[in-house]
Amino acid sequence: MIRLYTRVLELLGKEARLGWILAGANLLLAGAQFAEPVLFGKIIDVLSGKAAPGPLSSSGAWPLLAAWVGFGLFTIACSALVALHADKLAHRQRQAVLTDYFEHIMQLPLTFHTGTHSGRLMKVMLNGTDSLWRLWLGFFREHFAAIMSLVVLLPLSLYINWRMAILLFVLCVIFTVLTTLVVRKTYGMQSEVEEHYSNLSARASDALGNVALVQSFVRIDAEVQGLRYVADKLLAVQMPVLGWWALVTVITRASTTITVLAIFTVGIYLHQQGLTTVGEIVMFVSFATMLIQKLEQVVSFINSVFMEAPRLQEFFDVLDAVPAVRDRPGAVDTGRLSGLVEFNDVSFSYDGKRPAIEDLSFTALPGQTIALVGPTGAGKSTAIALLHRAFDPQSGIIKIDGMDIRALKLTALRRNIGVVFQEALLFNRSLADNLRVGKPDATEEEMRIAASRAQALEFIERSDKKFETHAGERGRMLSGGERQRLSIARALLKDPPILILDEATSALDAVTEAKVNAALDEVMKGRTTFVIAHRLSTIRNATRILVFDNGRVIESGTFDELVTKGGRFAELARAQFMVQAEARASIETQ
Repeated sequence: MIRLYTRVLELLGKEARLGWILAGANLLLAGAQFAEPVLFGKIIDVLSGKAAPGPLSSSGAWPLLAAWVGFGLFTIACSALVALHADKLAHRQRQAVLTDYFEHIMQLPLTFHTGTHSGRLMKVMLNGTDSLWRLWLGFFREHFAAIMSLVVLLPLSLYINWRMAILLFVLCVIFTVLTTLVVRKTYGMQSEVEEHYSNLSARASDALGNVALVQSFVRIDAEVQGLRYVADKLLAVQMPVLGWWALVTVITRASTTITVLAIFTVGIYLHQQGLTTVGEIVMFVSFATMLIQKLEQVVSFINSVFMEAPRLQEFFDVLDAVPAVRDRPGAVDTGRLSGLVEFNDVSFSYDGKRPAIEDLSFTALPGQTIALVGPTGAGKSTAIALLHRAFDPQSGIIKIDGMDIRALKLTALRRNIGVVFQEALLFNRSLADNLRVGKPDATEEEMRIAASRAQALEFIERSDKKFETHAGERGRMLSGGERQRLSIARALLKDPPILILDEATSALDAVTEAKVNAALDEVMKGRTTFVIAHRLSTIRNATRILVFDNGRVIESGTFDELVTKGGRFAELARAQFMVQAEARASIETQ
């Protein structure tokens, strides 16, 4: 717990200097707050004629009252300044940490995002930064002052009257033991609560992201019931935790009365023995009241750290995730590449047991089109993922223009590679914003030219808002063919020397596919292009076709060469074209 909270304070970063200043101000506040009960007791002794000799007591109560006013004004002004700057610090640093976290998770590899729900990542980001904000704010506004007050109070009370100070020590020990027991009892339970919160967030996000499926299969009641079940499990675990902390609160309140009565009892006895004054008794009653208040704040502080701990642990777990692929020391940015790609004995395995790619070697000259075909799981997508460093191979080297791609900066490498995915990935922003992903400074004229070449200008111009039309979440305001053509226009704007087409037409109807293929022919001109395809008709003009099976290239050649060879590719081609011929014949007979 202490290590976790230390890390919370370490995240103050550039705000650490202001944090130290606030800590110093809190220390001054802790000392100034005890002037009130001390001066109160002294005034009572002066008025009762029992004051101990001293420079203030000898001149009456007025100087004591003036000192009280001075300390009071200082406390008010200092508290206001601490609260103001603590608020500013917490808000500024929350935004800074949130931005850093977002940048970090965006750099994590696709394998991380594949295994982690986006709703959970959002929940961890927002809950984690909110927890940090609350802890920073509470620490600098009141919790640190409360802790420092205890540090000041106990030695001060010993100095004034050690006999009555023992009661305050006993109270602190009881609180410490009680709080420790409750924290140990409920820490694991609170971690389970946070796990249920994560499940709740992920389930709700999952249902909202598939609302069309939920509605079409009449799953609304089932999804609501499922969410209610998770919420009920969350409450079942949360209630015992709340019960334990409620017990601490009850005991805290009861101890106020018990401590005050104990001080009066001991004080009256000591007064009768001439070992204390009425002013000191009143002073210690004020000390006890203040001690209870500070202990409540400390308990609140411990409670808040405890309650936030699972959220913070989740946050730090993600923040500590190290990208498997990152820039090497001395990585360079060579600018625009020409597009000569070489795979030399490249092997890669996801689990370290079964190779996804094994001893892969081939060369793609600038401007050539290389097609990758084979059954699902044969290694096609893995080979292409290695090219833009979604992973790094366990052995072998991939080169572009004669340079190991690991010697290039990641941003430089990926700036030279454009990807048109099987599923057109679009932001819930305007069409212009989606196109400018390829070129942030693109003018409207450049976007028009790219859209025209990608066969997309027609449907863009049909809309009233033209390029300012919103694509909708994941591009749902557009048809499948429109989304794909827009993603092709985006690749044209980026103008990379290397292009990857990942099943770019597999989900389209024949008419739309013809338009998209025309757009693809345009975008492939003058680039080294890698095409992952199941429809063999789309790769008839490829410079070379690589046939994959179990992570290896088992055949290589042009379309006609492979058909003539009569091997695996020829079997695939005959099967596909036979099915297509039968489908055409069926349509004609109808």
